[in-house]
Amino acid sequence: MDEMQPSRRRVLASGIAGATAAMVRPSTAGAAPTGGLLAPRPPMGWNSWNSFATTITEAQARETAAIMREKLLPFGYDIFTVDIQWYEPEASSYEYNGNPVPAMDGYGRLIPAPNRFPSSADGSGFTTLAADVHRMGMKFGIHLMRGIPRLAVKRNLPILGTRYRAADIADTGSICSWNPDMYGVDMTKPGAQAYYDSVFRLYAGWGVDFVKMDDMSRPYDAHAPEIEGAHHAIANSGRPMLLSLSPGETPVIRGEHVRRHAQMWRISDDFWDNWEMLEAQFTRLENWNPWRRAGAWPDADMLPLGRLALGKRDTKFTPDEQRTLMTLWSIARSPLIMGGDLRHLDAPTLALLTNREVLAVNQASTDNQPHFVDDGARLWSARPEGSQDRYLALFNPTDKPRPVGIPLRDLGKAGTVRVRDLWSGQAIGAATDRVVRTIPAHGAELLRLS
Repeated sequence: MDEMQPSRRRVLASGIAGATAAMVRPSTAGAAPTGGLLAPRPPMGWNSWNSFATTITEAQARETAAIMREKLLPFGYDIFTVDIQWYEPEASSYEYNGNPVPAMDGYGRLIPAPNRFPSSADGSGFTTLAADVHRMGMKFGIHLMRGIPRLAVKRNLPILGTRYRAADIADTGSICSWNPDMYGVDMTKPGAQAYYDSVFRLYAGWGVDFVKMDDMSRPYDAHAPEIEGAHHAIANSGRPMLLSLSPGETPVIRGEHVRRHAQMWRISDDFWDNWEMLEAQFTRLENWNPWRRAGAWPDADMLPLGRLALGKRDTKFTPDEQRTLMTLWSIARSPLIMGGDLRHLDAPTLALLTNREVLAVNQASTDNQPHFVDDGARLWSARPEGSQDRYLALFNPTDKPRPVGIPLRDLGKAGTVRVRDLWSGQAIGAATDRVVRTIPAHGAELLRLS
């Protein structure tokens, strides 16, 4: 399947039977097992999906991590994540093998394919790679599909520490519509939580800091027991691991539940470098805005910038659309996870990712909110932490340049303010009573008003 198609993660039939109890179970989401708050600010990092699909190898991961340490870590990008099918020996593209034979241990837990990750050949999993990433000053993340490997069920492998086996807990009717690796886990069955506990305990032992768990957020109510199961398994592991739920569209009505059980959750299907997809994220981020809080971040997905799709092409976003993307993700405080191939990181893309004043909006702003003042325009504002200034993001989603503006009174300001362009880093004069700027088609400006 082409990497550009949102149907890669097609919607499954949704249902809510049996989920009501899951919605009210007490939870300590956001809290690390050792105390404190996981993800107090939007996570920042890099993920292999947009550039490597299923195919990344240990050598490529190490090369990329070294570039990330040099180019992006100084600006706060500190989570390095190996995406889907690191356990698949024959992974080769954006398509999935119809009859996979994943690498796994004797308890049905996925382990790295040793032909792709040689340091795992001794049975230590990602321990060596994670330790090396940690020595670079970064966190190590992996992707995980919901459920238990179908091959583990076929072999009916034992569940560690129990008398149960894979077939006892598998829900063979709960399958992912776009990936053939797993069956769901029936969390009502004895041994089900023990299986998830064993999985996350193994990955905690490797030194994993971040788990992007896929096929989770839809249909949400059907998967809510496994979302809770993963959350509790992380708590039981004793290691603070961020949980990122994928794909979307997570239903907004389940905002309270999801933010109690995960630190990030996808608000859309896979996001790629397509203007229609970008324009659709405005409404989604507006709808999710009330649910965002420290430790719980609605996720508009990775940044498809630079070289993409197994090196076949560069991003299709225009420079103005790229600025719109970064401005929107920053003012709405979405996680910033770069997806492009860092081995081909060009100067304009690097500059886009590393503007410190823009990143401060993402990492250190409050009172972030959309404003609805004019058809054919999008506006957001926020406050810098510890300041009476205002951030103002102006967007023009139309196909022609147009003025976009807002009265200062709508921002709690009056009289005259000084205006600074955060993208250029330049003062651009003063505004009295109203801020208005002419914005290019599909473009954006990000301002600080003092």
